[in-house]
Amino acid sequence: MKKYTVKGMSCAVCAQKVENAVSKVDGVENCSVNLITGTLSVNGATVDETIIKAVQDAGYSVQLQTEPTQSAKKATEKLGFRLVLSCVTVLVLMYITMGVVMWGFPFVSAFKNPFALAVIQFILATAVMVINRKFFISGAKSILNGSPNMDALVSLGSGASLIYSVVITVIIAIEQFSGNIMTATVQLHGLYYESSAMILALITVGKTLESVAKGRTTNAITSLMSLAPSTATLIIDGKEKIVVVSQIAVGDETIVRAGGKFACDGVIISGECSVDESALTGESVPVDKTVGDTVSSATTIKSGYAIVKAQRVGEDTTLSEIVKTVENANASKARISRVADKISAIFVPIVFGIAIITTLAWFIGSGDIGFSLGRGISVIVISCPCALGLATPVAVMVGSGMGARCGVLYKSAQSLENAGRIKTVALDKTGTITLGKPVVTDVIAFDNENELTSVAYSLEKLSEHPLGVAIAEEFSDAKAVEIKDFTTLSGSGVSGMIEDQIVYGGNVKFICSVAIITDEQKRQSEKLQEQGKTVVAFSRGGKVLGLIALQDEIKQDAQFAVERFKEMGIETVIITGDSEIVAKAVAKKIGVERYFASVLPNGKAEILEKLKLNGKTAFVGDGINDAPALTVSDLGIAIGTGTEIAIDSAQVVLPSGNLMGVVNTLKIGQKTLKNIKQNLFWAFLYNCLAIPIACGALVPLGITLTPAIGALAMSLSSVCVVTNALRLNFYKEEKTKKIVEKAMEFTFKIEGMMCPHCEARVKTTIESIDGVTVADVNYKKGTAIVKAEKDVKVAVETAIKEQGYKVL
Repeated sequence: MKKYTVKGMSCAVCAQKVENAVSKVDGVENCSVNLITGTLSVNGATVDETIIKAVQDAGYSVQLQTEPTQSAKKATEKLGFRLVLSCVTVLVLMYITMGVVMWGFPFVSAFKNPFALAVIQFILATAVMVINRKFFISGAKSILNGSPNMDALVSLGSGASLIYSVVITVIIAIEQFSGNIMTATVQLHGLYYESSAMILALITVGKTLESVAKGRTTNAITSLMSLAPSTATLIIDGKEKIVVVSQIAVGDETIVRAGGKFACDGVIISGECSVDESALTGESVPVDKTVGDTVSSATTIKSGYAIVKAQRVGEDTTLSEIVKTVENANASKARISRVADKISAIFVPIVFGIAIITTLAWFIGSGDIGFSLGRGISVIVISCPCALGLATPVAVMVGSGMGARCGVLYKSAQSLENAGRIKTVALDKTGTITLGKPVVTDVIAFDNENELTSVAYSLEKLSEHPLGVAIAEEFSDAKAVEIKDFTTLSGSGVSGMIEDQIVYGGNVKFICSVAIITDEQKRQSEKLQEQGKTVVAFSRGGKVLGLIALQDEIKQDAQFAVERFKEMGIETVIITGDSEIVAKAVAKKIGVERYFASVLPNGKAEILEKLKLNGKTAFVGDGINDAPALTVSDLGIAIGTGTEIAIDSAQVVLPSGNLMGVVNTLKIGQKTLKNIKQNLFWAFLYNCLAIPIACGALVPLGITLTPAIGALAMSLSSVCVVTNALRLNFYKEEKTKKIVEKAMEFTFKIEGMMCPHCEARVKTTIESIDGVTVADVNYKKGTAIVKAEKDVKVAVETAIKEQGYKVL
């Protein structure tokens, strides 16, 4: 995507005109204009000169953007200068028109005659026009190009007042030099010089306030950019040297101490530290880092130090990518803005038509040209296409900026809008609901535990499957034996040869097909699975050695996030490739009612297509296999700790990886969409009420709207829209909350356990009891320490006795 800075745009009509001109250029796939930042974003294979010519032909100046634009700040400064000069001049003008002419205030006696006073007013009004000549230049260009904009309305209203007043001034001169001083004095009260100047001054007031408010909407990007340090400490030949960040190259070594910020993305090659990553992830809890861990630019060391080898610098850093993502989101357009764009395109010509009809109607009815012209000018200056044009982009800009502060990266304005319409959230399990790192929880040996752990370690240390890696790590102290002919059996497990016997490791269903397993052993496996655990069985020479259960720990914020979804009226479902038993256990644990188990990657996409029939659906995932689902869903949300393919396939990225980020994603979307609708409603309502009043609908009631009041109302309408959007900055981020479960602990003394088989039998029996969370059984000590959510003393004693053991 290429970006250009466009100057001369004043309203939504201008933005629409630039878009229309550029979209007709060959090779342009799509383009978007951001009126707030004055930028043009273009996708497609085109040369810069062609785009620049198209914009210039449309009547605007343009240049390729090589660095983030500061046009908003500069525009505000220029408007402030114009405003001061305009107000000073208008105050002098008002002193003459109101003070001298109406109330006889003191004035230079030589100029205290009708014609002199009229000429002075003309000079002062002309001075205000010269100060604010930009309105006339822009308005004239837009009319000549066949697409009049807001500046055309303003300049025509002010210009018409001036021209009418000049005509009256000529009449005053004729009457005064003919000796009719009284007639000339009466005509003095019919001048509109103060209106012509006041219109420009009040519009400038509104434009200045609007520009200040617009500047605040870009604070998120400015704040993000300011996070990066300006200097860094390089280690060169063993010596430290402070350099500007731009001088860091890939491969350089930098040192950062407590309180300092990393100036690049890299890997720690020396030192240990605690890093505050809240600037990028939104998580306030510091993360411990050591040698081999990666760090990101703009994160801060709270304690310790680190020597980092640079891997990504400059525009390639994580911070720069986040800034680009936010800017791209601001540059794009939400679907809801199309209505306003269409209306804005025809708005100004319609207003011109209404003004002409109003002027003619009042002149025919009253015969008073001054009053009739005042009504027509009021219609012109009170009409405001700006409010319509600003309604969506200001809300999108503030919303996406707030998202960035909360660790939510929307890739486009459409993704922000979709987030506000979500009715169903589908969650992947592994790596999304869970931490994605299984750990061994149970070991049940049917004969010899040492043989089981030895075979399990020897087989799984050759495997790359997450379950295999976890088993190998757990039993790294076990005796290793040589494995020959190691083979990975896709979807089933692994196999190999120990001496002359074949050994297998895999799911129970697969082991049943290669070894003999009893009904009791199957029941033990089923009880473990009912607890949400994944069971791996091992066999040797056709004999089942035992079971090893693993469990992927559920993220601490998963249950709370699901509760928040329910409060927001959003349904939560789980889509996972795991078994029915495991999916059911996880769903029950976090409070989800619907789940889909044993689903293949393509199957996830098919399920999402069905879910979308009931409303907008979001899918949250992190793996390569989630890419199809992330693409198919109305809103793909990638956990930032996942794979690059998943992140590329999604419309929203959560760098922190926690599920409360999904809650923030949807809540910010809802609030932004609501804000856009409020802005559009206000813009439509304002024009629907203001234009009839300007036409003179309330004149029969004695209420007349002057052009000056109309100009003030028009200015404030845009300010109201921008100010309303700024309210989004008050959004309070949903923080991760640790769910504390009520826990009880019981210790039982058991008599009769003689071996690991007995221990496993008692453990499985106890953990199958409702309310029990975990049981730590030791046959050598003859004890069972049971943790539960409620009083299970009687139930545990009864279950142990039923298994043939005695509870002391």
